[in-house]
Amino acid sequence: MLKQLLRLGFFITLGGIFSAMQAAPALEGEVVRAPLNVTAIVLFFVFVIATLFITYYSARQTRSRDSFYTAGGDIGGFKNGLAIAGDYMSAASLLGISALVFTNGFDGLIYAIGFLAGWPVVLFLIAEKFRNLGKFTFTDIAAFRLQQRPIRTVSAISALIVVIFYLIAQMVGAGELIELLFGLPYSWAVIIVGILMIIYVTFGGMHATTWVQIIKAVLLLIGVSILAFLVLKVSKFDFTDYFAKAVQVHPKGEAIMQPGSFITDWVSAISLGLALMFGTAGLPHILMRFFTVKSAKEARKSVFWATTFIGYFYIVVFIIGFGAIAFLTGKTKASNMIAIELAQLLGGDALYGFISAVAFATILAVVAGLTISGANAIAHDLYANVIKNGKADPAKELKYSKITTIVLGIIAIILGIVFKGQNIAFMVGLAFAIAASVNFPILIMSLYFKGLTTRGAFWGGIIGLIVVVALTVLGPGVWIKSFGFESAIFPYSTPAIFSMPITFILVYILSKLDSSDRARIDKAGFEAQKFRADTGIGASTEITH
Repeated sequence: MLKQLLRLGFFITLGGIFSAMQAAPALEGEVVRAPLNVTAIVLFFVFVIATLFITYYSARQTRSRDSFYTAGGDIGGFKNGLAIAGDYMSAASLLGISALVFTNGFDGLIYAIGFLAGWPVVLFLIAEKFRNLGKFTFTDIAAFRLQQRPIRTVSAISALIVVIFYLIAQMVGAGELIELLFGLPYSWAVIIVGILMIIYVTFGGMHATTWVQIIKAVLLLIGVSILAFLVLKVSKFDFTDYFAKAVQVHPKGEAIMQPGSFITDWVSAISLGLALMFGTAGLPHILMRFFTVKSAKEARKSVFWATTFIGYFYIVVFIIGFGAIAFLTGKTKASNMIAIELAQLLGGDALYGFISAVAFATILAVVAGLTISGANAIAHDLYANVIKNGKADPAKELKYSKITTIVLGIIAIILGIVFKGQNIAFMVGLAFAIAASVNFPILIMSLYFKGLTTRGAFWGGIIGLIVVVALTVLGPGVWIKSFGFESAIFPYSTPAIFSMPITFILVYILSKLDSSDRARIDKAGFEAQKFRADTGIGASTEITH
């Protein structure tokens, strides 16, 4: 039955794409459509068909809860590092950051630096302990010595909100990219991506998701390297000439080489930096990748390789962004597709097609990772451990994970259409702010603060979540750009500088004031948790409470 459903999904997807292509010229609307590029379309279908075959193969190995969530915990460190890089180097990275650099110059680099700066935190404070303590989701660690239901509830809700914001960014990028490639209406493009995402995760689970991410990471690194090489070749690898030309043609002139043209005040700069740096250590779809490796040693190796690939990638994207300034200023308007346009200018239809297909692969890989993370939060944390109090049938839990995947796919399609036009790097910044303000404080204090109690973690997390979401909605990024109001109630787009300390302080104070019997149990469990986190003894066994 599974094979028949997968075949049906395969043909429905291809049929939908071809039908949409045929209908596109006749559809009316305001969407600007590009002429069809044969190279891009061929590479697009090659990637889609290849990943569907991977999913078909993975479906035969995804018959248990463990294989669906973690690919059986049998991924090597190097492969997992590539997969993490593939998951992390999102559409916001390739498309959004290059667009920000094109518009604002040096200030666009703050996103790249912030995204990269979080990895030492993950390497030294989290990776090894996560592999030793957890099994399926980051909530396993947060709730290890605390009362299960309240902690899993607040952690899962926070994880879902992060996943949804991140999904919005990816779906917006996907819609604009396929619109550019095929000349399709934006909504059709988002629907196609949603269908493919559902097929990958529902049938292939983490095994298929991992290989999609690995393939995407390799293709992306090759693609951006070629594009950066062509950018530097035009200026004969003379960086003085390279930057001088960008300064000469950009409307802001020398201001693009200085900070302050995009983020004009120190509060916003620090707040964004905190969100990007510490948000990395709170992203559920990244953290769950530490459960796919065999040991803590492989987890550390994963982070090392991921940091290497990601660091190189962001350097190259910065070069691409300034190359776009030098060669495209005055020839096109700023958009999320600026890197694609630069590829066409420097490499013709062949490079344009390759970079477009790679960007599409980027989006699909990240969307798949986000979806499986969201499904895990609902099925494993909320259903199995909150509703069923840890006594759920693994087969039913797997079933609900797949149902959740379909629901999340539909939600992602709807939100992708609603939030059309948002800058995708900015949208990811919002997800990072929530991860830094709720997930990271609870996780880091559960690992290192002996006095943490269930009451402190729950109420501190709940209030922190309310604060960061409220300030995000009331800020200019949503209140003005999405809702259309003239002025924002909260003046800063990224509220992490306020919301993250609030969570830390509340968790600490409420834990210190907690003298309940449950608090004594929570504190007494710290030494056992620390022993397992440091040694890994018992890490392969099911977590019990």
